[in-house]
Amino acid sequence: MTGELAKRWGVASVGIPAVLALTYMGGWYLAVPLAGFAAWGAHEVFRFSARKGVRAVEPIGITGSAALVLLAAWRPSFVELAPWALGVLAMGSLLAMLAALRGRGPDDEPLSAVAVTLFGMVYVGLALAFIPLVHALPAARGWSGAAGAASGMGALGGAVGGLVVVALPLATTWIGDAAAFFAGSAWGAGRRRLAPRISPNKTWVGFWAALSGAAVAAFSWALVARAVLPGANHDLALLVVAGAALGLAAVVGDLAESLLKRGAGVKDSGTFFPGHGGVLDRIDSLIFTFPTAYVALVLLDVAR
Repeated sequence: MTGELAKRWGVASVGIPAVLALTYMGGWYLAVPLAGFAAWGAHEVFRFSARKGVRAVEPIGITGSAALVLLAAWRPSFVELAPWALGVLAMGSLLAMLAALRGRGPDDEPLSAVAVTLFGMVYVGLALAFIPLVHALPAARGWSGAAGAASGMGALGGAVGGLVVVALPLATTWIGDAAAFFAGSAWGAGRRRLAPRISPNKTWVGFWAALSGAAVAAFSWALVARAVLPGANHDLALLVVAGAALGLAAVVGDLAESLLKRGAGVKDSGTFFPGHGGVLDRIDSLIFTFPTAYVALVLLDVAR
């Protein structure tokens, strides 16, 4: 146990500063390693399916997952990304089908192989593509422009705006998860289970604590963000609701990966991070919270 804890702290001590630095720099500095994570995460999905006898067309799924993230860095708005992403998914489907026709017989689950190849691209690649989209929101929506300059925070807002806005889904996910863990440990014993067939340790006590923790995190984020992003909507009531929605998305993301792992008969998605498991084990909740955060932040901006 001590050795595993040391590994966890070692990974965290290196990983957290690296994530903050890459998010601060943004652009291709963020997108290239993120594309690598998307590729590896898709590989872990395909390992799940392989354990159940379905072999994905892995080169196509991995390449497509990475391409979706890189395209989001090149075209960092949903309107610009959408036709390119649709093209990648359509081309991936076509190439996977051609590969199945060329090298798979009817007994080698060709339909399942094509389906899981496309699923891996969407589940990991398209989901992580929302990180560059969220990062670009302050520049795209003018949240740190003239209003920021008028408040004396213009330069600072432009420099760290992407980092601050990415911090919203990160903070709600991590704080909500921590709240669920401590509440479940303290008061969850013997209480009703949230999803006993998927994740037996999760309770409804932990679920409500996760939503509450995420809402508090969003409230706290708003108090900090209003100085750096004065042009954004900082309605505290709406942000608390958005935080709770992000907390719900995080729980669903965690349960979704647990379902995939349980179906594949594995405890962890891999061993990429010593003491932490695989890539999917680290980003399972973020796969759901970043798309949710993008939608929530855009709706908040529209509602101003």
